[in-house]
Amino acid sequence: MINKITGRLTALSQTCASVASGPFEYEVQISEYSRLKLQSELNKEVTLYTIDYIDGNPTSGGRLIPRLVGFKAEAERDFYELLCSVDGLGTKKALRAMVRPVAEIASAIEEQNVKFLAGLPGLGGATAERIIAKLRRKVPKFALLVDHTVPGQGEGQSVDCVTEAFNMLVGLGHSETDARRKIDEVLKSSKKKFKDFNELIVAVYDYDKKSKK
Repeated sequence: MINKITGRLTALSQTCASVASGPFEYEVQISEYSRLKLQSELNKEVTLYTIDYIDGNPTSGGRLIPRLVGFKAEAERDFYELLCSVDGLGTKKALRAMVRPVAEIASAIEEQNVKFLAGLPGLGGATAERIIAKLRRKVPKFALLVDHTVPGQGEGQSVDCVTEAFNMLVGLGHSETDARRKIDEVLKSSKKKFKDFNELIVAVYDYDKKSKK
């Protein structure tokens, strides 16, 4: 299994990125959101976190073709795998649907926003409801994700640190929505990388005190 590819981005199409690494050049399928983030990196070194699968149906006489799907962040890849677990979605439809930041899609799932999800390419109301039913309690940590490609937006922050801080706030009596909002505010207002969840929790309450003055 190929988990990560680092190399020069040699070409970019609507659905694929070509990455030259050593003697090989890999064709990696990407989402529309990933394509937008990669546009400015043509001919530069990039890293894509990947998952591979076999495309094709041998029972109908078709040939089996190995495919690579890649993302700019590990958490995006993890979210994609979660989407693929929903009945009737599959690898292609899940990738096509990822036209918005993972945090936005995860928040819509958590908040049971059928209208938003149904509006994503290739989905629809019935699929949106299946996604919510299966994933609503599995996506809070993804709803907390910060886009590391935006300067000052919690760049380099550990997803585990954010998730632990979120769970701690919920354990202290905050609603999931309130906990996510508080962490989002701190990450967006600070360029600091927090060492652990305790440091992030302290920053959340410090930010709360300052905002109430």
